[in-house]
Amino acid sequence: MSRPAHLDDHDPHVDSSHEELHELVEVHLRRIDQRYTSGRQAVVELLATAGRPLSISDIAHAIPDVPRSSAYRHLSDLQEAGVVRRIAANDEFARFELAEDLTHHHHHLLCSSCGRVIDVTPTAHFEHTVSAMVEELARQQGFRASSHALDVIGHCASCLET
Repeated sequence: MSRPAHLDDHDPHVDSSHEELHELVEVHLRRIDQRYTSGRQAVVELLATAGRPLSISDIAHAIPDVPRSSAYRHLSDLQEAGVVRRIAANDEFARFELAEDLTHHHHHLLCSSCGRVIDVTPTAHFEHTVSAMVEELARQQGFRASSHALDVIGHCASCLET
């Protein structure tokens, strides 16, 4: 794959090992007439390497040269483009991660007390059961499901202890 022209200027936030990811993100943004700016690249790179969903505070701390207001706009545009998914047990604890189309299928356990998000990748048997149940629910309503996301809201072990 050739490197997109906008990535030729070295940006310390862009890891060349994620070149294919950045090319896909650029395509998604072009579909909504948006450019893949260096600020957006920095946010995508951070989400790709974080290993967990991040809050706006996490993002602001990790990329201090991207103002918080810009980070919010970048996340909003990336959400609109289908690149980023917002995860929240409540509005106080929103977290962001790359959309599953760009990563892998998984689910979340969300703590409504502290905001912790635990990524879980269930067994194939569990996933088959959930998929069958989703299909049945959709069929009953005359709906055609294309995917599903399971977010379980409750309290993490640490919050249960206090």
